Order: sequence, then C-alpha cells, then structure tokens
Amino acid sequence: MRKLGIDLGDARIGLAISDPLCIFASGLETYNRKDLQNDLNYIAKIVKDYNVDTIVVGLPKNMDGTCGERVLKTKEFCANLQKVTNANIVYMDERLTTVSAEKMLIESNVRRENRKKVIDKVAASIILQSWLDSVK
Repeated sequence: MRKLGIDLGDARIGLAISDPLCIFASGLETYNRKDLQNDLNYIAKIVKDYNVDTIVVGLPKNMDGTCGERVLKTKEFCANLQKVTNANIVYMDERLTTVSAEKMLIESNVRRENRKKVIDKVAASIILQSWLDSVK
C-alpha cells in the first residue's frame, strides 16, 4: 500500500506519492483547487487509483508551535476527506517545508516562474518523505 502526501493551500494542493515499498516520496502534481467537493473527489480518486492506505497531511503550525486558524482549516478539510476515503489520515509538522522546497528548487536552477508551478508538490514530497523517515 502506498502513502499520499498533501501540502494543503488555499489555491493549490501539492500531492506526493510513495513508492510501493514506502521508502521514497515523489512529487505527483500540483492540483488547482476548485471547490470542496471537487477537491475531495479528486483526492479520493488518487487514493483509489494508487491504492493508498495512509494520507500524510502537512500541519501548518505557527513558528512557535501553536495551532492557529490554518491548522483548524486543515483539520476540517481532513475530516471531510475522511468521509470519502478509507485511508488513515496522519499529520506531519510542515513548518518551513515551503522554504526548504524553494531553496531546493533555487539550487536546482529552476526559474522563478516555473518554481510556482511545482513548489507545492515539492513541499508535499518533503512532508511525505519526513513522515516515511520517521516511521522506519
């Protein structure tokens, strides 16, 4: 069974998938959000198509470790996602993952206009890989 990583944003959702042995995370895509039902159905289809048993969602805590409005929005989205999938949903601290993704893309000489297209899926792969590494 594979694992799915999610970097949830207001406009886009970064998606990453593990290999079948759950060793490596790879960026899958950046999904442009439409509305809640379409977003949930889209992710549910990925869960089914890739035989995903666990969804790892980045939890956007504040830098001081407290939970703010973004954490509440994320948990609300995940409660709705749980209703349309049979997958286990777990949370992974995502503080600085977008910063890490940006740095990685800059070091790879990805042009600024192209970074915006992929940064969310790179952040999702960082979230997923961190979780995979933590459960080994």
